Amino acid sequence: MLKKLMAFVLAVVLVQLTCVRIISAHTLHEKEVQAAEKVKAGISKLGTGKEALVRVKLRDGTKLNGYVSEANENNFVVVDSKTGKATTVPYPQVKQVKGNNLSSGATVAIIVGALVAVVLVLAVALKGH
Repeated sequence: MLKKLMAFVLAVVLVQLTCVRIISAHTLHEKEVQAAEKVKAGISKLGTGKEALVRVKLRDGTKLNGYVSEANENNFVVVDSKTGKATTVPYPQVKQVKGNNLSSGATVAIIVGALVAVVLVLAVALKGH
C-alpha cells in the first residue's frame, strides 16, 4: 500500500513540474510579444523623419543613436545622424528605446508658456517704475 501511495505522489509531482515549465515558458513568450507591441506603439507615436530621434538598446547589447527613417509592421529603421548608416531593427530585438521628439502640442505649450512669462516679467518691471 505504501509503495502505491509513493508512486502516486511521485506521478503527481512529475505532472506538476511539467505543467509549471510549460506555463512559465508560455508567459515568457507572452511577455516578449507584449514588449514588442509596446515598442511598436512607441515608435508609431514618435513618427518618422529627422525629428524622430531615438536611442535604442538591443538584446545583444548593441546601442543605436539616430532617427527613425521608416517603420512598418515587423521592424523599424534607425539612421545614425552622424554617419548616415541605416540599421533595420526588428521590434522583438529591442531591449529599451527612448525617443526625443516633442509633439507639436508640447512645442506650442512651451512657446505660449515662455511668452506668458515674458509678459509677466515686463508687467512687474513696468509696474515698479
